[in-house]
Amino acid sequence: MPEPFDPRYDMTEAIAPAGSGGGPMDLPASGPQAPKGGPTPKGGPTPKGGSRRGPWRLPLPWRGEPGRRSGGPAAPTGRGLWTDAWHDLRRNPIFVVSALIILFLVVIAIWPQLIASGNPYHGDLAKAQDGPAPGHPFGYDLQGRDVYTRTVYGARASITVGICATLGAALLGSVLGGLAGYFGGWWDALLSRIADVFFGIPILLGGLVFLSVVTSGSVWPVVGFIVLLGWPQISRIARGSVVTVKEHDYVQAARVLGASSGRTLLRHIAPNAVAPVIVVATIALGTYISLEATLSFLGVGLKPPTVSWGIDISSAATQIRNAPHMLLWPAGALSITVLAFIMLGDAVRDALDPKLR
Repeated sequence: MPEPFDPRYDMTEAIAPAGSGGGPMDLPASGPQAPKGGPTPKGGPTPKGGSRRGPWRLPLPWRGEPGRRSGGPAAPTGRGLWTDAWHDLRRNPIFVVSALIILFLVVIAIWPQLIASGNPYHGDLAKAQDGPAPGHPFGYDLQGRDVYTRTVYGARASITVGICATLGAALLGSVLGGLAGYFGGWWDALLSRIADVFFGIPILLGGLVFLSVVTSGSVWPVVGFIVLLGWPQISRIARGSVVTVKEHDYVQAARVLGASSGRTLLRHIAPNAVAPVIVVATIALGTYISLEATLSFLGVGLKPPTVSWGIDISSAATQIRNAPHMLLWPAGALSITVLAFIMLGDAVRDALDPKLR
């Protein structure tokens, strides 16, 4: 007497009927066949003209995993570079601390009145160079202005210069370097020689020459100068990354299938070549902030009435013995900001570099 129906077997799997000629709608049966005249396999007799189904399912389209054994574990799914990088960054204390500091700096740069209710331009000469007082924890500067308020408002200029200069240099360098690495030939040679010319200009000397003829004291001339001398570094990084990525098999396959150069660059090369550019740009952001402070300290960067850490450090340098608090607080804020961006860049580099895994 045959055994009852086994629920492990799926009724959606078809077996060719007896005497069938194997038409186009027939589905092949799997599993061992009972030998002619031999014993019947466990689970019931073999149907006439067919074979008993085994435990393997047919790869039907509505099943998510073809060929998977019924009741077995799901196959593990792989993660991409960015998913792995974010997974590592969330567990990196250096990234968490630096990201929180940068987030705080960005917030006070946009809304400084959240933590500083005073006027950074208001001064009382009767309190010039005085030390900390109730309501004024950082003391006063040479003109009797609140050092705490000016330190908070000074973040706006430094953060603006750093972010805008980094975005401009990264965009210009990535486009020029990516095109040079992809097309090569005379375009690559021309861009490489132009980048060498800019690399040969000392950045401080170039700033003194370029910004000394600019009368505006806003942030945009400083941003333009940094972009002008900052793009060659990122251009070289982008070029090398594109040259490496364009030799991969998936890029060659896209070309063979007729993808245009623009589509190949945007859809296949750029997403896989942008990681080194992000790392270099993140580290360079802190460098650009310190460069702005240096140029402002030398008198060719931002100019009054703009509130800047570099301007306050320059005015306090001559009074470091009499009133060291005037120099301590803006210099400390500048150091913390630059350190936070450099730490963030190091954490991003460790997460995106597969050689460091």
